[in-house]
Amino acid sequence: MEDQEKKNIRKAYIIIGVMLLLSVLYASASANYMYLNVYIWFGLAYGMMLQYGRFCFASASRDLFAAGVPRMAVGILIALIFFSIIQALLAATNMSTFHPAPAGIHTLIAGIIFGVGMVLAGGCASGSLYKIGEGNGTSVLSIMGISFGQAIFVTAGGPFLKLVPQSWVQSSMSKTWLPRENVTSWFDYYLTGYIFDKGTIQLSHTKLFGGLPGAWKYFIGDALINAIIPAILLVFVIYYFYMKKGFIKKRKKHNKKNPDSPLPESGLGTHLHGVWNMVLASKRTTLMGVLIGITAGWHIYVMKGMQLRFNVTNFGQLLTKMGHTGDVGIFGNVFDPGYWYITTQEAQFAGWIMEKIGLDMRHNVFFGVVNGLPELWRNPALWMSVGIILGAMILSLIANEFKFKAPKGELIVWGLLGGTLMGFGSRPGLGCNIGAFFIRSAGGDPGGWLFGLGMVTGAFFGVKFFNWWTERKMAKEMADF
Repeated sequence: MEDQEKKNIRKAYIIIGVMLLLSVLYASASANYMYLNVYIWFGLAYGMMLQYGRFCFASASRDLFAAGVPRMAVGILIALIFFSIIQALLAATNMSTFHPAPAGIHTLIAGIIFGVGMVLAGGCASGSLYKIGEGNGTSVLSIMGISFGQAIFVTAGGPFLKLVPQSWVQSSMSKTWLPRENVTSWFDYYLTGYIFDKGTIQLSHTKLFGGLPGAWKYFIGDALINAIIPAILLVFVIYYFYMKKGFIKKRKKHNKKNPDSPLPESGLGTHLHGVWNMVLASKRTTLMGVLIGITAGWHIYVMKGMQLRFNVTNFGQLLTKMGHTGDVGIFGNVFDPGYWYITTQEAQFAGWIMEKIGLDMRHNVFFGVVNGLPELWRNPALWMSVGIILGAMILSLIANEFKFKAPKGELIVWGLLGGTLMGFGSRPGLGCNIGAFFIRSAGGDPGGWLFGLGMVTGAFFGVKFFNWWTERKMAKEMADF
């Protein structure tokens, strides 16, 4: 056992060494690749924290709805609170890369689809990545489903074009800047004829909060109103429905044993103490919630610094400068979110493979216009996802928790199906549990909460489905027995 632990630690050091060497090679090839290196190392940091805290939105929903355990859900809300404060500080100092996204009924529907998918797959987008780092084979299938599900989803034409509303077609055709040869799929019309026409909301830029002096519009509008108060209210709701009864029961038991020093069993102070106990029930998850929130903010600050240093707004400009014009979209951009984000780079990964086998992946809006299709080794956001996997692998090896588990039987179906549904949900939702919920909600975009509502609703039905499936399977096995 001791020899295995030493081998695992050596493997962890080897991974770190390889990543250091890779960073040096990139930096020596061109100073412009320092931009890409930042994504690599923040990916490693996210992977370590996700693995240590077992941070997963699917686990949060499953634990809460199936077992009544709020640990993970509370940890995510704590991370959101801290991240929102840092986001506001960055916006106030003009060091933010955040941008809101259009929201509407599509956001809610996409969230529901994504929520069902993440429960079926046993991991959300970020959770699936870090679980790959622990050796979870089902999560590999989940990420493959996310990747190829998106790539197929955004390029589907043919009979699907008959489903496109005429209003989308007319709006898309009216955009003279849009090359017509790139509008080939139903999703192209969705983006150009529907999404691009919808406005965005960020509370700090609304009439209600935009007139506040200095930085107050960011701290009050974006952080306090859009993130902190809703997150705290949700913490109290979780306590009321899942922890209050057990907490009061423990107090009554204590008072029965200690009549001379009874603890109050009602009142605001009692329940505030109960909420605090719930928050501290898992110090590990709570601590990681704080650190993830801080790290996500630091990531934005560093990326903004990179943009200022190189005098660019997008990594595609640096790729073009280095002669890699085939990597970028027709307007010279490549997917470069500037903060923690998952799913679009996975779609690019699948799109790259599909192009290599001869499929046309450039004549569409998603790849050909908006995000580009870079070579894998020059894709900054994809390196962030790889970093998450390797960061989780490093920590799981050090903790002697790494173990490859090949998917078997139903897990193969759930992994692929759940991942594909997450891919289908993330595209119309313009992101996943991170990009469409966590980042947007903390940045002052109410649309983030709309996606979150859909995601939780979908997860609820996903848990109900799994409970029904399990009971049905057990009943059949008992009947056979």
